[in-house]
Amino acid sequence: MLEFGLPHMQRASRVIASLDGLRPSCDAGDIACAAWQRAVGKKVAGHSRAVKLVRDTLVVEVEDWLWQRNLNGLSKAILKNLEGALGPGVVRDLDFRILPPRRGPIRATASAPAFELTGDEADAIADPGLRRIYRRKRDKETA
Repeated sequence: MLEFGLPHMQRASRVIASLDGLRPSCDAGDIACAAWQRAVGKKVAGHSRAVKLVRDTLVVEVEDWLWQRNLNGLSKAILKNLEGALGPGVVRDLDFRILPPRRGPIRATASAPAFELTGDEADAIADPGLRRIYRRKRDKETA
């Protein structure tokens, strides 16, 4: 019969603790999202993105209603591919959500307002007709 003393148990606990740090800290949702491109292919994955797993439903963001409709039609085949990649029962349903269009970056203008240079705030009005109306109204009120 083997006896394990205290020093052996302490060493074993250190080895187990070090092995615990090697396991990836990801859950089933992360794995399902990562398997999305493999299940649908590169082209479809370029127009859609798996976001999260809610219970057994994979939430997928799509570009527009056309992609949503087409992927809904292919959902059985996609679920079969996901089952092959993840195993049975991980993903049982797909929820395709339309993502609002993303705006591009907006560049700030670096030029100073014109009225700082001339001293007249009307020069900051870009439209010449509105600028003329503003000046007339201002001059009437100050006269």
